[in-house]
Amino acid sequence: MMYSSRRKPVLYLKEERRFLSGKCTVYKLFGLCMVLVLASLLWLQLSCTGDLSTAMMEDSHISQQQQPCLAEHLASSTDDPSWGPHKMALIIPFRERFEELLVFVPFMHAFLNKKRIRHRILVINQMDHYRFNRASLINVGYMESGNDTDYLAMHDVDLLPLNQALDYGFPEEGPFHVASPELHPLYHYKTYVGGILLLTKKHYGMCNGMSNRFWGWGREDDEFYRRLRKAELQLFRPSGITTGYKTFRHIHDPAWRKRDQKRVASQKQEQFKVDPEGGLTNLRYQVESRQELTVSGAPCTIVNTKLDCDQNQTPWCLMA
Repeated sequence: MMYSSRRKPVLYLKEERRFLSGKCTVYKLFGLCMVLVLASLLWLQLSCTGDLSTAMMEDSHISQQQQPCLAEHLASSTDDPSWGPHKMALIIPFRERFEELLVFVPFMHAFLNKKRIRHRILVINQMDHYRFNRASLINVGYMESGNDTDYLAMHDVDLLPLNQALDYGFPEEGPFHVASPELHPLYHYKTYVGGILLLTKKHYGMCNGMSNRFWGWGREDDEFYRRLRKAELQLFRPSGITTGYKTFRHIHDPAWRKRDQKRVASQKQEQFKVDPEGGLTNLRYQVESRQELTVSGAPCTIVNTKLDCDQNQTPWCLMA
């Protein structure tokens, strides 16, 4: 299923002296203005076609050379029933990384359409004053994904698949870790299940989702690996992929946007513990608004979310 030179138009006004000579009439002035307007519009169209996309990318922090090319143009359909009975909720835990989102949404829309994967892109935007909580945002994505989807893709916004052979289909047999350690450009330990992980909604419910105790960056995936084992779910990973660490493009620039890796109060000790009860059952959040957007022709839903924090349980949810 899966893997200019630009010429400006030259306006020639032949017989210019003859046209402007003699009595200047309203009709002559009107005709001259119309010619100038049409020429300006033509020049603007040609100029924008060549320069607009380049100018936009130069303004962003992601250089044009870092972006993978889209081999196919964006198709408008994300829910073609002829593609199969299953539909993916592509969940993106998100906060303030707009430059990466502008690249990610159209790229993934084209990638999944080429593979004929029915999908819905959900950007779960954390807009409260607490530290970033990736796991809780994925839990929100599960809760807000709707009844028309039957499996999830927990997907980092800065990780783009470059190999069309990668499988994003329905993971019926068990969770499927797309960004497996032997392919991920950064994380290579055996128990790693972050980056891109596919699960059916049934399997995600069996795990009670992810722990809500992880404020700041990291460790929530390691705790979720233990939940998969406790639920006796077999983890699957890609096979036959020969592109190695070049299978994905990591577009995050740590020099420009540093991750919140601080360990506050007792967080350092607590982060290695298993959360036996927390998850979907104690998730607390509010949806402030929903926005249906298109990014370069690719549709997505922005779910603006405020998370709640019990500071008695996790005082490290506050900004340090």
